[in-house]
Formats: sequence, C-alpha cells, structure tokens
Amino acid sequence: MATDDGIRRTISDLVAQERELREQLAKGEISGGKEHERLRAIEVELDQCWDLLRQRDAAREFGSDPDAATVRDPGTVENYLE
Repeated sequence: MATDDGIRRTISDLVAQERELREQLAKGEISGGKEHERLRAIEVELDQCWDLLRQRDAAREFGSDPDAATVRDPGTVENYLE
C-alpha cells in the first residue's frame, strides 16, 4: 500500500533519474534516442505518482479512505485533457 511519503520518495527518485539521464547525454555516455525513450517513461511514471497523490488528497478531503486510491494506467493519466 502506497503512502504519501513513499510516493514523494518515488517522485524524488524519478527526478534524480531525469537529471542523471541528462548528464549522461551531455557527457556522450548515452544516445539521444535512449535518453528520450527513458525520459518519456519517467514522465509517465511521474504523472502517475502525482495523480495518485491527488487521488489520495481528494479522498481525505471528502472523507474517503486515501488507501483506496490506485495507480491509474498510463493511457488514463496521459490523456486527461483529450
């Protein structure tokens, strides 16, 4: 079961991975394609984490159990505005 702190730690780890990828690209250690592919995956994971935190906050605000919130699939999280 995810906790707010655990989700925030995951977000911090993902942001650190983003920075590391950019550094590796700048040093020529990875290709632009590799960096882009991995960055896209990280962005999706970040969006899922932020969505989960918002679900948990909304559940608390409306008197529901925040632990009932679940990670939504990438298609749902990535296509909110469509």
